[in-house]
Amino acid sequence: MPLVLLYGGCSFKLADVLKAKPLTPKVGKMVVVGFRPAMSQRDEPGVIRSPVAGAIFMAEPVAQGVTDRMTENLFSTLLEKKSYDLISPNQAKGVFSSLLSSGQNLQDIEIFQKIGQTFSADTVLIGYIYRWREREGTDYSVNRPASTAFDLYLIRSHDQAILWNGKFDKTQRSLSENILDMETFIKGKGRWMTVDRLAELGLSNLMSEFPSSKTEKKD
Repeated sequence: MPLVLLYGGCSFKLADVLKAKPLTPKVGKMVVVGFRPAMSQRDEPGVIRSPVAGAIFMAEPVAQGVTDRMTENLFSTLLEKKSYDLISPNQAKGVFSSLLSSGQNLQDIEIFQKIGQTFSADTVLIGYIYRWREREGTDYSVNRPASTAFDLYLIRSHDQAILWNGKFDKTQRSLSENILDMETFIKGKGRWMTVDRLAELGLSNLMSEFPSSKTEKKD
């Protein structure tokens, strides 16, 4: 039986942004590494932990094209703010590839630290995509709703400290399943979303909570 849209639409709750510290960190010069697949194409779907912070996700292999597109969206969002000192994902890509092929047995967070240090950057912005599942159906009736999960980490280059992190992990639900979430129901225009649209709203929500480029820490 297809999942039929009730109350003229469906809804999802946008991600809660999780902060490693109740402070506003200084971003400084930032390398935007962008998103990476959390699983390789050879892996079987299942429960995994974030390589950086250990949060648990239901995950499955994600195509490189998806992570590339999300990285472009992330970098474009930061450019639009016109207030960050940025090193682009394209610049970071060469250093990343060199470190992977160097033969060093490095943890992910060590790789990100070295990328930041290579560019004399204060911070590095990195994320993982754990799931990217397209809806099966139409705007108004689906057999399977869209589902995605991703996170972001702002890492300080000199000591690997996680200054900020946020995550989005959502499978869209009908409004009857989440009647209190009227705001996001309206944002979704009462429709079953594509996974691209679901991810777009999730990324927008995370970036609305991203630290300012000019604010120092306060107790």
